[in-house]
Amino acid sequence: MANTGIKDTAHPVEAAAVMRLLPARPRLLALGEPTHGEDALLEVRNDLFRRLVEEEGYRTVAIESDCLMGLVVDDYVTSGTDTLDEVMERGFSHGWGAYPGNRELVRWMRAHNERVDRDGRPASERLRFAGFDGPLEITGAASPRQALTALHGYLAARVDADLLPCTAETLDRLLGADDRWTEPAAMTDPARSVGRSAEAGELRLLADDLVSLLDEQTPHLLAAASRDDWDRANLYGRTATGLLTYHHWMADTSPGRMNRLLGVRDRMMAENLLALADRGPALVHAQNSHLQREKSTMRMWQGPVEWWSAGALVSARLGEDYAFFATALGTIRHQGVDTPPPDTVEGLLYGLPEDRCVVDASRLAAALGDPRPAPRVSPWFGYASLDPGHLAAIDGLVFVKDVPDRR
Repeated sequence: MANTGIKDTAHPVEAAAVMRLLPARPRLLALGEPTHGEDALLEVRNDLFRRLVEEEGYRTVAIESDCLMGLVVDDYVTSGTDTLDEVMERGFSHGWGAYPGNRELVRWMRAHNERVDRDGRPASERLRFAGFDGPLEITGAASPRQALTALHGYLAARVDADLLPCTAETLDRLLGADDRWTEPAAMTDPARSVGRSAEAGELRLLADDLVSLLDEQTPHLLAAASRDDWDRANLYGRTATGLLTYHHWMADTSPGRMNRLLGVRDRMMAENLLALADRGPALVHAQNSHLQREKSTMRMWQGPVEWWSAGALVSARLGEDYAFFATALGTIRHQGVDTPPPDTVEGLLYGLPEDRCVVDASRLAAALGDPRPAPRVSPWFGYASLDPGHLAAIDGLVFVKDVPDRR
């Protein structure tokens, strides 16, 4: 395959180059990555976010991290008093706080907001941070305690007690010990899950009632406290109901169990992203499979699974207000990912002179022709190559030629 058909569409990874490929500025601009934990990819994200802030008015960045822990980071970058070390330790899940690229992102956002305050510009120009994943790990899920008790506490302080479906003491009794919910063995043994116990069933009903009360009292609640407080209460409500649903399916024994668990997780992600879209334009960063429009698939211990990703769900709701740029890469030599074969998408892009570039996905598809080449075979489980069959559902492609070892 020759790369002459796309050479003139390869541009530096800048806000202007991204926007030229889109009909209008999207409310959610999603940047996927094919592997986690590489600071070269985090640097691409950070640089693009800075440019989007300065040139396109973006104000929020959202990453694939615990949405409740992310509140710690958001507090810090907007007005918090904790140290950067404390925030990196307590504000990220999945170990993301240990990566220099994430630390630099938080440091820069805090510094930017301090400049805004000094210049006397409105609070609406401050940058915001969000985690948009649920409090979930591949080995299990958190207790719904934090989200449920925070939602109940918000409502108890602002509405008549007679309207509440239960007391805080009732919630505490039904929740029981948190280690009942976080039992690691429940991921592979549904019988170890508490998700379909009588207490869990009652908590699901109470969570629904609390969320309903939050909706019913919106005019009063917005008059009684800040919009940010109300937004957080809604986050607690989404997280509480999502976690209880996730635990319910962890206790399931049907063949569709893992499909449902993956679907519930990405629905939780999608709901968080839709809430962020209401706040203004945001850059979203996560694994390609969570942001793509095509159905996501993977193989787990019990066989293949498939589900609709957060990106597919959000795209169905927002249309052109959602844009997806997948990232592809050439080499990660320290993980055994060497120069891509020339008859793959990555091989075609590897022949371009740029180390990092944005490419028009439709022009790339035309250069590939039909039939499309097979996906590149990944020699390392932590890297997922680009599926050429997905190009029609991608707005643009970011290509990073070589990922250096910075461990």
